[in-house]
Amino acid sequence: MNTFGTLFRLTTFGESHGAAIGGVVDGIPPGIAIDEAFIQTELDRRKPGQSELTTARGEDDCVELLSGVFEGRSTGTPIGFIIRNKDHHSADYENLRNVFRPSHADYTYYKKYGVRDHRGGGRTSARETACRVVGGALAKLVLKEYGIQACAYTSQVGNIALSKPYTSYDLSIAETNDVRCPDKDAADAMAALIKQVKTEGDTVGGIITGVIMGLPTGLGEPVFDKFHATLGAAMLGINAVKGFEIGAGFAAASARGSALNDVFTTNAEGHITTRTNHSGGVQGGLTNGQDVVFRVAFKPVATLLREQPTVDTDGQPAIVKARGRHDPCVLPRAVPVVEAMAAMTALDFLLLQKRYP
Repeated sequence: MNTFGTLFRLTTFGESHGAAIGGVVDGIPPGIAIDEAFIQTELDRRKPGQSELTTARGEDDCVELLSGVFEGRSTGTPIGFIIRNKDHHSADYENLRNVFRPSHADYTYYKKYGVRDHRGGGRTSARETACRVVGGALAKLVLKEYGIQACAYTSQVGNIALSKPYTSYDLSIAETNDVRCPDKDAADAMAALIKQVKTEGDTVGGIITGVIMGLPTGLGEPVFDKFHATLGAAMLGINAVKGFEIGAGFAAASARGSALNDVFTTNAEGHITTRTNHSGGVQGGLTNGQDVVFRVAFKPVATLLREQPTVDTDGQPAIVKARGRHDPCVLPRAVPVVEAMAAMTALDFLLLQKRYP
């Protein structure tokens, strides 16, 4: 599938080394102020070449809105957009034409379709996530009308991890360093680790923590379309993601119910709330009014700048060594992608509940 969402829908197209990537966003209510500078800023957070921790590919990722906007506001019709590819070095991938790279989608795509684009991974490339960031930026502009915010930050790289909950940090600090971590000391250590594995021709993974603030109670469905199930599917659809947990997550398996239950209380304004948020803002598949807190685990990038054994398309032993420009760690550039998928998920549920700004 190339389409995400039910009422708010993003459909994307394009390949890493094609002429362009782009998409169509449908379902944005009419009259929403469309801040094109904000959309571009979101893309700039994801684009390659932004620091020494990322790939050196030099794409500007300038988005062109083609439809659905008139005099700065949404018309309610589909918003089409395009991002042109300008700095692709296809020749760097010629040695990969007839071999299957370890832990890539080369083999599975070849078996499914009988053909594959070996240039930068084609459709499987994480370059496609730039389109998700555009969709997410548009969703954020609508959510702003509701007072809802989706944010994320790098909470772990390799074995370097933050030990405190998100409420202990000023999350705006995450945008002041290249790793996008709200703890300066941890960010420096993470950056040093990424630089180290880069010099070794290796890669490293980590975890991004996401938070959706301001959601009303009751979003989601109680059985097959639980809020956290749909959110998890959105996150697991991001390149290199191998794990998703919400609230206490896997730690809940070793806890007692007496310690994990979120006890209800009434706050100073007279509203029912909970003393803790081990549920991560979702109970029974429905949002409960607390912040939705989740974590997304990213594997190390599969492209290594070192020799690895593999087989070719005839099944014969071969040696592969990647060339070109690649991320030693996807975490810094994946933060805005996680935010985008969270924002689109939240907006889709809001529209399904017929809650408009």
